[in-house]
Amino acid sequence: MSKEKLAIDGGSPVITEGIPGGMHGPTVIDHQEIDAVTAVLKSQKLFRFCENSNVAAFEQQACEHVGVKHSLMVNSGTSALVCCLTGVGVGPGDEVIVPGYTYISTAASVVGVGGVPVITEIDESLGLDPKDVEKKITPYTKAIIPVYMQGVPARINAIMEIAKKHNLKVVEDCCQCIGGRYKGKYVGTIGNAGAWSLNYYKVITAGEGGLVLTDEYEVYEKSAFASDPAMPMWMSESEWQSPPFSRQCYRPSEVLGAIARVQLGKMETILTHTRKLKKAFLSELAEPKGYVRQHVDDPEGDCGISAAIIIRDQDMAHSYAEALRAEGLGAGTAYNDGFPDRHIYKYWDSILDKNSHHPTGYPWKDPAYMGNVEYSRDMCPVTLSILGRALRFGFNMNMEEEHAKLMAAAINKVDAALG
Repeated sequence: MSKEKLAIDGGSPVITEGIPGGMHGPTVIDHQEIDAVTAVLKSQKLFRFCENSNVAAFEQQACEHVGVKHSLMVNSGTSALVCCLTGVGVGPGDEVIVPGYTYISTAASVVGVGGVPVITEIDESLGLDPKDVEKKITPYTKAIIPVYMQGVPARINAIMEIAKKHNLKVVEDCCQCIGGRYKGKYVGTIGNAGAWSLNYYKVITAGEGGLVLTDEYEVYEKSAFASDPAMPMWMSESEWQSPPFSRQCYRPSEVLGAIARVQLGKMETILTHTRKLKKAFLSELAEPKGYVRQHVDDPEGDCGISAAIIIRDQDMAHSYAEALRAEGLGAGTAYNDGFPDRHIYKYWDSILDKNSHHPTGYPWKDPAYMGNVEYSRDMCPVTLSILGRALRFGFNMNMEEEHAKLMAAAINKVDAALG
């Protein structure tokens, strides 16, 4: 590609009218969600264990949609992870492998069940590096949580092989990848359990909310008990396969269930649009000179809500970001000196400092824990290097294919000049 004069050097910018902003689930809210919530309020039946429950209907419809036997709606994605981990048997004395690039809730959910998070490197998929996963396994490892950041399924086949080899449980964190697929299967149905988040920023939303997915009844039952100390009272004794226990309460309301049902019906429409945008973007990208594209194991299953390029070195990444902004495309590295990103382990102060609500130092100093996990801000240098060179670009429901192509054109122009 011939070099054009960059806008930062006085040339004409590629994007002159700006790329439309927007979301996914929130952007498609219309009279259907409003009518559904209004109907719940008019009924005055806001408790999830009411007749013709919206929460129960959402759970059933989600099961049918993704092809899984059991689901449980809760009040957040973090709650869903806590319930999943409880369901697969994680507790005091157990280590759980988590990536160094995920929202802090992934690690916090491990602490929430009494386990110890083991922070592990990512690779150019921006998900768990299977090689480092194997290095981090100890006699105390109980489970692995692969996280599918920004709608891109991680290397789940490799993770499942490692888990099978070492007899470990797998909890899929699909909070940012609702509706994503891997080799034809919906993510969240591949491991022992999967978690969705219905937070405002997710593919579909109820403002807040979460969902546990599993084919294993024991995992479902324990997740259910973990979600509501009164749950056994709402289940017949014939359903119990293990003695009920009491934990916290993560029960959702009928308002959340009503919104979630409508949004679930819009999920494939959302993903069809975002996948179309990403394909248009990728089809326009020239052969890279100064970067590599984010590795995606299964492009067809990718949600299409984001794309990332990983620049050759960090100084060059800052130059690319500055030049792209001048071309009209907002850009910045994932890891930089700006606002601390709680998706990067370096900023998980409560985890890295082993802060506890109790003077015993639980869970790191729990008598049941025989391991010795140590943390530091620079413990995952590969992760920090990749994120310090990664530029991510989002796709939303207000964008059209032409916008995606303009984004690619801006990258092509900058890469031709700087690469």
